[in-house]
Amino acid sequence: MKKVEAIIRKSKFDDVKKALHAIEVNFFSYWDVTGVGNEKQGHVYRGISYSTSDIQRRYLVIVVSDDFLEKTVSTVLDAAYTGNVGDGKIFVSEVTDAYRIRTRENGYEGIN
Repeated sequence: MKKVEAIIRKSKFDDVKKALHAIEVNFFSYWDVTGVGNEKQGHVYRGISYSTSDIQRRYLVIVVSDDFLEKTVSTVLDAAYTGNVGDGKIFVSEVTDAYRIRTRENGYEGIN
């Protein structure tokens, strides 16, 4: 199993959620987070300068089977893409086991 962690724009969350549901990824966790990006310049709106160093994002955690990893990552990449600086990041790591507390099932059955 693999854990996919994605940090995306909050404005793209609904698109990503719909795309994940379309490929039958029906469970994932998410949090609102703030991060510091590479962009160091501020933006001016109506004469007021706003710092862009602290960026509001949404952090998603998705656990999938090994053979479903590529499809999941590809879906997030496509749905979260705007082509602008700050689209986000995706991290993939190994999950050695998972358990469903209610039934005590583990492995893939524990997440499916």
